[in-house]
Amino acid sequence: MAMSVLVRHLNKSYGSRRVLHDVSLSVQTGEVLGLLGPNGAGKSTLMKLLIGLLEPDKTDGVQIVCPQTVGYLPEQNPLYEGMYVREYLRFMARLTKSVDEVEPLVERVGLLPEADKRICTLSKGYRQRVGLAQALLGNPELLILDEPTTGLDPNQLIDIRRIIREEGQRRMVILSTHILQEVKEMCSRVVILDNGHIRADRRIDEVEDLELLFHETTQNRQSAEQP
Repeated sequence: MAMSVLVRHLNKSYGSRRVLHDVSLSVQTGEVLGLLGPNGAGKSTLMKLLIGLLEPDKTDGVQIVCPQTVGYLPEQNPLYEGMYVREYLRFMARLTKSVDEVEPLVERVGLLPEADKRICTLSKGYRQRVGLAQALLGNPELLILDEPTTGLDPNQLIDIRRIIREEGQRRMVILSTHILQEVKEMCSRVVILDNGHIRADRRIDEVEDLELLFHETTQNRQSAEQP
């Protein structure tokens, strides 16, 4: 059954500083949405609002509709590094009553060669796989990934991109990045966020030149907002 995420008129401030301005968007099952923007655009704040780590400003018409099950991989992948991979995933799976999912996930994200090693001995790429497997426990309807490919080498990038594309066929995926190539490789749709504003919302197959679109939508708005 198709599901969707819906956000309407979302605003967020830290004190007197507004970091999100009237953000509205939706995501459908089978869609990988690339949330693209420079550092400080508000991407991580938006993701934390979606999973309930932050509360939005109380403004007219604000609405967040999310599915009951959400998987989240933050930019700083939090792992118990002294635990073994399989041990850690089984421990986390007990929280979502999904222990029977551990072995299929270990195989699906390519962790079989490392499953009996301590997490502290793994490369960055394999740590990201552990984080992805943990985020997928409980078979979430929505998967939220914050800069999931940062610091990976080319071979690791290929594998992680493939896994994310495959997961995007099963569920809704929101992927935050400031790297345009990541959006091209993994996403079916792009939302450009800058200074807390949505500058563009397009299907990837309708964008002829993503670099040009990114440059025009962010630079033009920035110029217009300058006194």
